[in-house]
Amino acid sequence: MTTLPAAGRGRKRAPVWPLADDVAMATRLRMAREKAEDLRLLAEDGDAQPRERARLDREHVRAVELVAVLEERVAQQRNAETGLWRELWRTPQAVIWEQLGWPREVAQYVRWKVRAEQGDLEAGKEARQWSDRLGLNPLALLRLRWEIERTDEAETRGRRRRQTPPASPPAGDDPRAVLSAVS
Repeated sequence: MTTLPAAGRGRKRAPVWPLADDVAMATRLRMAREKAEDLRLLAEDGDAQPRERARLDREHVRAVELVAVLEERVAQQRNAETGLWRELWRTPQAVIWEQLGWPREVAQYVRWKVRAEQGDLEAGKEARQWSDRLGLNPLALLRLRWEIERTDEAETRGRRRRQTPPASPPAGDDPRAVLSAVS
């Protein structure tokens, strides 16, 4: 087993984020901006009939709203990725990721995890697989043969728990006698 320090990498800063912004979101935002600008120019065209100009104005307003929504989503995604990125690099597993040179792999997990948290079911599946590869759950730690060092406090709690005698069952032959209703 490889023992990982419970304190993680200590106070070291997270590596620089290695991925560009989400290409799909950036492309949607760029296309929405272009459409909004095209509609603005068409609506300002003096040759357009009043009905056509009104229709173009309505479409322009919708396009501008879409741009605002996409800008907010890109900003929220970036903030969520940054927060999770920093959080992960404080974990015990980060020590070994650093040794193995895995910042891009961790970044890919972060990208998928954030998408999953925004409601993308397929991204959730991918994030779960990446969490296994990166040792982010107890079973993955076991498979990777990693363990987090035990601290004195955790060992003391465990020792006290083991020393406390288990509750003895009440007299009688019916094992259900220990059950009670909970409301």
